[in-house]
Amino acid sequence: MIGLIRVFTAKDNEVLQAHGNMIQEQFEVPVMSRSIPDQPLGIYDDASEEAALPKIVELGIQMEQEGCRLLIVSCAADPGVRELRSRVSIPVIGAGSSAALVALSLGEPVGLMGITEGIPPVMKVLLDELIVGYSRPEGVTNTTDLMTEAGRQKALEGARSLVEKGAKAIVFACTGFSTIHFADVIRKELQVPVVDIVEAEGLMAANYYKQIISAS
Repeated sequence: MIGLIRVFTAKDNEVLQAHGNMIQEQFEVPVMSRSIPDQPLGIYDDASEEAALPKIVELGIQMEQEGCRLLIVSCAADPGVRELRSRVSIPVIGAGSSAALVALSLGEPVGLMGITEGIPPVMKVLLDELIVGYSRPEGVTNTTDLMTEAGRQKALEGARSLVEKGAKAIVFACTGFSTIHFADVIRKELQVPVVDIVEAEGLMAANYYKQIISAS
């Protein structure tokens, strides 16, 4: 079983299972999703990330004890990934580094879309000179804002502006875009490739998980 950690406290089970369901359907691997407590707006700045870190580590340790063979921290900032790797005996994969590595393999100029003030550091370091721009949709300050019609419209405008700046592909720097299946919207409306961050973490996790299972 792959354990997937949501850093957004989801009261709606459909929302909680969204990332895991995407990975299960696309890569045919079992995923158990859990969310950390008391983070109704997810991680959107330094303070919210600091508050989330011990919760992520505690949940990851618990999920290993429950039998998970691999963990995913489903957040673009890779919060708690380093800390978890020092506390558990199973592999830990971060969403941000996964998406950045997939985008890096394209070797094309990319535009990143997120909800924080700037690009998550782990993604900025990996993509470096390939980045032509970053878009934070107007009025979107946390993941719940993306679930509104206004948030989606502003997000599409942001993606269009990145393409106009020369981006040959769009990279999600927030898993909230995956939750609302926004990659399909961009692909249809703008006809450009999209590195969906949940698809990217699923690709990395599924490949590693299948090797673990086949070797056991």
